Amino acid sequence: MTRIIAGRAGSIVIEVPDAGTRPTSDRVRESLFGALESADALRGAAVLDLYAGSGALGLEAVSRGAASADLVEKAPKAAAVVTRNAAKVARAVSRDAAIRVHRESVDFFLRGASGPFDLVFIDPPYDVSEAELATTLGLLVPALDEGATIVIERASRSPEPALPDGLAPTRSKKYGDTTLWWATTA
Repeated sequence: MTRIIAGRAGSIVIEVPDAGTRPTSDRVRESLFGALESADALRGAAVLDLYAGSGALGLEAVSRGAASADLVEKAPKAAAVVTRNAAKVARAVSRDAAIRVHRESVDFFLRGASGPFDLVFIDPPYDVSEAELATTLGLLVPALDEGATIVIERASRSPEPALPDGLAPTRSKKYGDTTLWWATTA
């Protein structure tokens, strides 16, 4: 069972797609959002959740005070789940947070994205190659606000993501089989 951990939509159970996604564990999300709240990176943020899966990361950000979330998911069944989850969270936060679901590929979305985004979650499927991730990161840079935070979730066995010009690594943290790589606009 996956749930929104805290904030206005805290404890709401959200759906997870039947196949093709691996939701971020509650433990990893708790640690991630604790760090984001400590850095005051959520209040009023424009959030982008790439490879959204269930939408848990972007929706958690909205529950905790982000102004908007764009959730990008290409898989039709997963996008339908994200849409239902977004509607639940939107009802719970009952404020003017804009939640938009985009059913298209991440790279297609980024080619037309206007931004600027303050906080970006990137949790690609494990089979997305390092070269594909590097392309996505290159497309992301023009859509970022100054001082934006980017969090990339990968398998711990994956190498450190190759960051394009415009992004600088800030830290990484391993949680068993998962590693979070943090970056900011340079």
